[in-house]
Amino acid sequence: MSAKIPRNFRLLEELEKGEKGLGTEACSFGLADSSDMLMSDWNGTILGPPHSVFENRIYGLKMHCGEQYPDQPPTIQFIHKIILPCVEESDGKVNPTKLPCLANWKRENTMETILIELRRFMASSQCKKIPQPPEGTTYN
Repeated sequence: MSAKIPRNFRLLEELEKGEKGLGTEACSFGLADSSDMLMSDWNGTILGPPHSVFENRIYGLKMHCGEQYPDQPPTIQFIHKIILPCVEESDGKVNPTKLPCLANWKRENTMETILIELRRFMASSQCKKIPQPPEGTTYN
């Protein structure tokens, strides 16, 4: 069995990857506040997938990594209004039971894993044609 990487080391790895843009070009993420010593609050961005109602749109998200991260998934909330089966219409929070990578969370998953899965979900045949709110509208 491999050694468990402490939360802060793990988050530093993710921060470095996010800042250097080493991940997929369609998703990005970073700390919401660089002075956040606990590295709890993050911002994420997803570029809408091509050939879908999300194309040419940029979606901002807030991600919160609690004390139990990475043993428990972060909470994810869209800033920009979006209609997806896994997103609560009232506040933009991603329902963890409706997104497989959150419902079946593994310690190896990362914030990037979630962003990529959300983008894949947006491009899926069940979601890519769902009418969306006007571009630029946000949750209060």
